[in-house]
Amino acid sequence: MAKNILDLSKRKYVLGGIACGIILIYIIQLFNLQVLNPEYKDFADGNAFFNRTLYPARGVISDRKDRILVYNQPTYDIVYIPREVQPFDTLDFCKSLNITREQFDKRMNDIKDRRLNPGYSSYTMQTFMTQLTTQESGLLQEKLYKFPGFFIQNRTLRQYNYHNAGLLLGYVAEVSRSQLENDPYYVRGDYGGKSGLEASYENYLRGEKGIEVLLRDAHGRIQGRYENGKFDKSPVSGKNLTLSVDIDLQAYGEYLLQNKVGCVVMIEPSTGEILCLVTSPTYDPSMLLGRNFSKSYKELEDNPLKPLFNRAIQGMYPPGSTFKPTQGLIFLQEDIITSNTLYACAGGYPPLGGRPKCHPHGSPLSLVPAIATSCNSYFCYGLSAMLGNRKKYKSTVEAFDIWKDHMVDMGFGYRLGVDLPSEKRGFIPNANFYSRAFKRENWSASNVISIAIGQGEITATPLQIANFAASISNRGFYYAPHVVRQIQDTPLDSIYTHPHYTGIKKEYYQYVVDGMALAVTGGTCRGANIPDIEVCGKTGTAENPHGKDHSLFMGFAPKDNPKVAICVIVENAGFGATFAVPIGRLMIQKYLKGEVPASDKYIEERIATTTILPQTFFNWNRANKKYDEFSQPAVSNTDGAVDETSIEPFSLNPAENQ
Repeated sequence: MAKNILDLSKRKYVLGGIACGIILIYIIQLFNLQVLNPEYKDFADGNAFFNRTLYPARGVISDRKDRILVYNQPTYDIVYIPREVQPFDTLDFCKSLNITREQFDKRMNDIKDRRLNPGYSSYTMQTFMTQLTTQESGLLQEKLYKFPGFFIQNRTLRQYNYHNAGLLLGYVAEVSRSQLENDPYYVRGDYGGKSGLEASYENYLRGEKGIEVLLRDAHGRIQGRYENGKFDKSPVSGKNLTLSVDIDLQAYGEYLLQNKVGCVVMIEPSTGEILCLVTSPTYDPSMLLGRNFSKSYKELEDNPLKPLFNRAIQGMYPPGSTFKPTQGLIFLQEDIITSNTLYACAGGYPPLGGRPKCHPHGSPLSLVPAIATSCNSYFCYGLSAMLGNRKKYKSTVEAFDIWKDHMVDMGFGYRLGVDLPSEKRGFIPNANFYSRAFKRENWSASNVISIAIGQGEITATPLQIANFAASISNRGFYYAPHVVRQIQDTPLDSIYTHPHYTGIKKEYYQYVVDGMALAVTGGTCRGANIPDIEVCGKTGTAENPHGKDHSLFMGFAPKDNPKVAICVIVENAGFGATFAVPIGRLMIQKYLKGEVPASDKYIEERIATTTILPQTFFNWNRANKKYDEFSQPAVSNTDGAVDETSIEPFSLNPAENQ
């Protein structure tokens, strides 16, 4: 009897535990449905309310003279709530939007595919089609009552006042899956910046969305604003940007580089503001607008000249002889040479049997004339003296790493931090790189001598070369280059307002400045000699394993109190003096004078009408039959082994060019 009583007592606790467990399960499930899972909340709210998103206008973009480059115009999207869609005439709907039934079905299936549309819910608004014109929206609005569950959503679309600076400005397109997953601001069908300034300043340009809460009746029909808009939130427009770029200068650079591959970068040395960032080929920014975006983008992507590639910040070129001033500065700073140190040249670097070769000039030379005549041997001797100096450095490895640190301080080897996406860093090797390559640490300057003249493993972006010119003009410091001059009601990042010092003594820069000035008045840059502007320059001819050498020019003006620093690169154009120098001459005059003088118009015409494109482009064009004007390759005028100092392709006397 006692045992039965005990069993009954235990059974009571077991039953009580089961009851408590069931209650707990119900509580957890209710919490999940009402708090954690928004679907049923969306369902309940959706029966009574319709939340209409109010999209803000993106910020307007203007140039340094307050000329509007990018603005907005109204456009419209078709959105719908899946659970509210009732049977309707699909063919009539497709006809109204000028789409096929197959396109309609594919779009509907893509929206329901959670892999393509994370967070899909039949209770929340989905975007069916974007960027309808005012006329298309008006035609559909008349029939909208026939398509229950569908609505028209107001938006804005980017528009452009100029056909230039496509790569610089960037484009806006539908956000990607990764953007949807990583930023709660976006929902399916939203648009955001994808390249250029539109991407790097997206968080400023996009603004803040608003919301309008509308009340429904029992049949789902909109009855008006809920509680007179008490819970509405107005959109906040994006911040406006004022650029440092002069759109006239940008357009002029694009004009000169038409039918060529290359770039022009111009910087204001006193601020680091980028005055123009020209890349050729480029594209008209209005190409990537509207519903033809995919087709236009595919055309640009398939072009072998890569018009979507921003060579000014992504191209990594051997800097050639534009690199030599860096070496002079390092050798002076490290007490390897003085300004009066003389090195001989015999048409090439004598210790290595005349390689690398050099063009004829006076010998021996000190630093200033070595820069002016672009003597290869001088800087090879200097590098050998530095890496072989055992009184100052314990080993070649130690000396080389000090050399590399100086290069980094001068703005090479790492990104400068320009306010544009996808900037490349170029390449400056360290000692470990060569120790691994040679599989020993006792290598010497003779193994890497080509880096002394900007060849070998050295690469730099055009932006880095222009920035180096700015640091020379400033005699030892630079500001990080940037395109945005002002953000509405927001200070610029301090990276763009604080100077970066190179660590080279200011007095050493004067020798380099004098050498670059002499290069213009009597050396390799004579084509940049402008009568009323004292220009300092340095040519470069960069070896190109895929074709003819690249033509480079680096410089600044005026010599004292400089206003502009510049880098010009024209691919496959030969010596620096042939094309890069005259383009630099024209661009400097355009900026400092506002126009090119009549005396130089013949230079302008010749540059603008010359085509220099790689053979691969003509092969592709013949196969694809895209451009009739490029049915035959252009005849280049840069053939032949002509030394750099003897070239004067554009005489100051037009009669001499006949």
